[in-house]
Amino acid sequence: MNEAYLEVTFRRGRPIAAYYYLPRKRSQKSYRTRRIEPGLVLDLNRDGQAIGIEITAPSKVSVAALNRVLTKLGLSRVTRDELAPLLAA
Repeated sequence: MNEAYLEVTFRRGRPIAAYYYLPRKRSQKSYRTRRIEPGLVLDLNRDGQAIGIEITAPSKVSVAALNRVLTKLGLSRVTRDELAPLLAA
């Protein structure tokens, strides 16, 4: 997976969780996690490389919060349009 992408899980039309996949090799799996912001949990592989961001409280996460994390990781920031499925519900 060479590009980041968002996956949102809905229940009764409302987002209950989401996952922002970061660029990584398909074989990489989460080895440990680290809470980084309210409602955001960073998944790290065995080497400590960030491979994804769990969004555990979709209604409380903002574009700014996610971009703070991405900037700290040295990754491209997201736009409001990229998070539209999460923000719309």
